[in-house]
Amino acid sequence: MPTIQDVARLARVSPSSVSNALNGRTQRMRQETFERIQKAIKQLNYQPNQIARHLKTGQLPILGMLVPSTANPSFGELAVAIESVAQKMYNYRLLVCNTQRDTAIESAMLNDLISLGIKVVIVNSSLADTAHLSLAAKKGVTIISYDTRPDSMTPLPYDHVYPDSHMTGWLAANHLIAHGHQHLALVKPAGRTISRHEKTAGFIHAAHMARPKIKTTIIEVPTTQSYGDTELGKIGFEAAHEIAINPSRPTGVVAINDMIAIGLMAGLRQHNLQIPRDVSVIGMDNIPTTEFTWPPLTTMAMPVQAMATTIVERALQHIQTPHTLPDVFCFTPTLLERQSVSTALSSHEG
Repeated sequence: MPTIQDVARLARVSPSSVSNALNGRTQRMRQETFERIQKAIKQLNYQPNQIARHLKTGQLPILGMLVPSTANPSFGELAVAIESVAQKMYNYRLLVCNTQRDTAIESAMLNDLISLGIKVVIVNSSLADTAHLSLAAKKGVTIISYDTRPDSMTPLPYDHVYPDSHMTGWLAANHLIAHGHQHLALVKPAGRTISRHEKTAGFIHAAHMARPKIKTTIIEVPTTQSYGDTELGKIGFEAAHEIAINPSRPTGVVAINDMIAIGLMAGLRQHNLQIPRDVSVIGMDNIPTTEFTWPPLTTMAMPVQAMATTIVERALQHIQTPHTLPDVFCFTPTLLERQSVSTALSSHEG
């Protein structure tokens, strides 16, 4: 079995340089040196003894991540982006756990990750109750919260990285308004999260700021699970029925995420409504599938790669410089225009 000394000899570096590469301490390492070490590791099929590394350093080269459910493609896409950056830049892995947006499950999984020696946990839940995260941060674990805004009334307990959800809702509604739609609807699952609340607020704000004011309808679909992360397509499909039978049918609809938008379009077609002639549809997240729907879905694109890079860089900075102060990183979404939105037909306006 190859050793770290074997890797060092093949890469023509010291064993300490190999150790630095394995543990993400690459800030002062030349890229050519790092690539040579990586090549030697691959050539020798070197497998570090993770237990020994944990006993020696007190930590594993693994970042933890808690997500509501990878059944929602947007969470899976973010996890893939984070793992790619962590592996390529710092030789770190990512351990992903599904929490179903349950505070008790989230807290238990967080404790499990801590007991494994994982020092940084990325948490994506958007739940209002975050006492367990603050407690973990006080114990010395680095928490990076994704998709929640910090409370400006209290000291910042940990890093926050998030897309501007209010702007996301505002831009989506404003795009429909610019195309002449005077009655808009927003479709979302039942169950309040911070990001859903912010998107809804942005949507309503855009409609109220328009002159004349735009009529809005909020369609909140009940779910079999508390937040509906595993049934998003079905939620959109069911919302289509409510839209189709409405005598003053909205002509422009925003879905709180792309999976709901995809289900919505299928449901509208079931009711013989054409997109975008009868109803224009906008999604949120820009998951890869949206490019291949029919028609291709106009959506709000999140800067996933930039957010993933920031999350990983902050994680490693906290590991290497333990007294790094928490900070806030807000990213701007962009509207990606495809063919699911067109100018409203006056005969359909409610």
